[in-house]
Amino acid sequence: MLRTHPRLRGAVPLALVLAGAATSAVCRSSAPEPSAPASTVTVYEGARLVDGRGGPALENATLVVDGGRFVAVGPAGQVTAPAGATRVSLAGKTVIPALVDAHTHPTTSRETLVEQLRAKAYFGVGAILSMGLDTGTAAVNLRHEAIPGAARLRTAGRGITAPEPGRSEAPFWVTTEDDARRAVQEMAALKVDIIKIWVDDRDGKYRRLPPELYTAVIDEAHAHGLRVAAHIYALEDAKGLLKAGVDAFAHGVRDRDVDDQFIAMVKARPEVVLIPNMPDRGVAQDYGWLSGSMPAGALEQLQAGAADRPEAQKTFGIQARNLAKLNEAGMTIAMGTDGYSPWSQHVEMADMVASGMTPGQVIVAATKNAAALLQLADTGTVEAGKRADFVVLDANPLEDITNTRKISAVYLAGMAVDRDAVRARLTSPAP
Repeated sequence: MLRTHPRLRGAVPLALVLAGAATSAVCRSSAPEPSAPASTVTVYEGARLVDGRGGPALENATLVVDGGRFVAVGPAGQVTAPAGATRVSLAGKTVIPALVDAHTHPTTSRETLVEQLRAKAYFGVGAILSMGLDTGTAAVNLRHEAIPGAARLRTAGRGITAPEPGRSEAPFWVTTEDDARRAVQEMAALKVDIIKIWVDDRDGKYRRLPPELYTAVIDEAHAHGLRVAAHIYALEDAKGLLKAGVDAFAHGVRDRDVDDQFIAMVKARPEVVLIPNMPDRGVAQDYGWLSGSMPAGALEQLQAGAADRPEAQKTFGIQARNLAKLNEAGMTIAMGTDGYSPWSQHVEMADMVASGMTPGQVIVAATKNAAALLQLADTGTVEAGKRADFVVLDANPLEDITNTRKISAVYLAGMAVDRDAVRARLTSPAP
């Protein structure tokens, strides 16, 4: 049960003291002692804590939250709860940092975008990065708005690619170095968070962005203090982009297994981030955990497609082996989903574990590392001084990564997300 214990102050107001002295020594004034304002501090007690930094879980942790931030985190008995604080028992639960999705493609309509950010929060996400398809101004304008119960947004604005007629016209289509630099300059003027490029021939359908153009993009971006994330497919392009100074890969190598040369190049640049965006695993799986968070018909359709598909398994196998090798080589991994399903981060994390990462490594990728990629220094881990962005789970994800789906509560900046209200919208049939 949640209870607040207000503190009392024992001082009589100065005005009453002066009034009593002015009349007579016999006439004395008295008044009830006024109560102090209710404490703003909340203490969460008894949970297992997986703090996002990669160490072992802390059993029976105490988290002290004030003003939307953690002010103390530690073992029970070593953290003192302030008098008057609200106390919340999380006995039997596990706390992890709010997740961060470092590769999404949300809508460009402000109203719908806000609802998508709330849906992400429902599933435990505290922040997302929109990767290169943001036409208009909705995403740029929403970046620094505090929307109650919604994930925070960062954006790459409009990305940059070679001409791809018939595909999205949202990115800049560039054919010269001047085009490439002007595109970066336009995005820099909007103060986007990162520059996104596509280096992919789309199964031979288009001429992919050549080295002279992606080098110009990277050079211009760095001159403006911006990093560059590259959508890739081929190992050859991944090597060229590393040589050109790319900062992040917004996909892993997909055409073949990475070789020793690439591994050596990655080790030489440990600051480069990989967002794997694992493909469909191609295996039958149960989506019953989504029951009650989408219309029944949509869940039936999703479940019907969750069958074994050998060709998809082969594609997944290449990327899984590459992720395992790069993770073993020490490359920084961040979690991203490359789409806009509100729940897809939980599938992505399971796919990363299926590729050979441990649940603990995946949680770091989905919290600390992804937050760092978004340059959100105030979130990603549960520790004193950080925003109180955390998820309360009914089971331990270090034992089974799919336990991240068993969400009991979500807190963003110390405020509980109204998951009942979001669930009602998520389950409403489309008009």
